[in-house]
Amino acid sequence: MVTSIQEMQWVLRAQCNDREALEALLRSVQPSLRRYLSSLAGATDADDLLQDVLVIIIRRIGTLDDPKLFRPWSFRIASREAFRHLRKRRLWQGRHEDDTELGELPMPETAPTGERLRELLATDTISPASRAVLILHFEEELTLLEVSAILDIPLGTAKSRLWYGLRSIRKHLNTPGGLHDK
Repeated sequence: MVTSIQEMQWVLRAQCNDREALEALLRSVQPSLRRYLSSLAGATDADDLLQDVLVIIIRRIGTLDDPKLFRPWSFRIASREAFRHLRKRRLWQGRHEDDTELGELPMPETAPTGERLRELLATDTISPASRAVLILHFEEELTLLEVSAILDIPLGTAKSRLWYGLRSIRKHLNTPGGLHDK
């Protein structure tokens, strides 16, 4: 996830109380954040969550030390707000998966892409924790190291959540009435 040079300049100007720069910065990141929040918490809550995330970004932009980290920083804020929202709504399924021997899982050979990925991620069979890793890794095209930094989790946990998410998708595809039968 790369913060563009233009976004870095907007960050610096926004930190100097330039309102136009702040608005341009928020407009540039808004579509990606909305897509992420919609995939993670559902389309009905995405706009409200996005508004909360943007308010937090506005309040905390002055604390961002390195402008090139703006995008990962904004996704970390979005992740935390989405998980907080899911816990409040009791949608958080809090599955505690065993991380033992998963720290060295290999990367998947093929990745679902585009509309197919969005269909698969919309199923209720994937925990929000795994869904966040899948979205950041496949839709936002981040490395697992970047995903673990954004979600503030160990790399092994990111790998295990990816593995469990893919396993849930595979199970869903192979069950009667799953996406495989359509």
